[in-house]
Amino acid sequence: MNDTTLELLLSRIADVQDYPKPGVVFKDITPLLADPKAFTALTDALAELCVKHGATKVVGLEARGFILAAPVAVRAQLGFIPMRKAGKLPGATLSQRYELEYGTAEIEVHAEDLGAGDRVLVIDDVLATGGTAEASLELIRRAGAEVAGVAVLMELSFLHGRAKLEPALAGAPLEALITV
Repeated sequence: MNDTTLELLLSRIADVQDYPKPGVVFKDITPLLADPKAFTALTDALAELCVKHGATKVVGLEARGFILAAPVAVRAQLGFIPMRKAGKLPGATLSQRYELEYGTAEIEVHAEDLGAGDRVLVIDDVLATGGTAEASLELIRRAGAEVAGVAVLMELSFLHGRAKLEPALAGAPLEALITV
């Protein structure tokens, strides 16, 4: 990704003070999504990562990961696989429970959507603590597919998600277009 694209993406991400609670600065990507030039630049940058890492399928993590990953899959001419919160997919699923700051959550994927021969790039909007991404990598491998890597629009480095995710990546790349 070139500096012009990076500047465009950064200019369309809004800081929202004290959201969702006092002291938090929320990084709002909705202005980026509303700008066709910025959204196209983001889609192109992520599609280039699919090619670079030899992906054959793209997984989007619920919910904002869907918004980013679906057009990337179309642009890169790859299949799109939604990874959803538990109980949202009909039919046979594989599920993975993971730890949150306070409690646990669970994500699922259709069992037949991934398998041997698939190289999967996981796409999400933000890497925070890494829990959801880590669970997605476990699900991909349990389905018999290979992890091509993880790509995010933004990494919140102060939450140390990269370090938590590193063992689960098992050498696969983690690409963050923007690190804050």
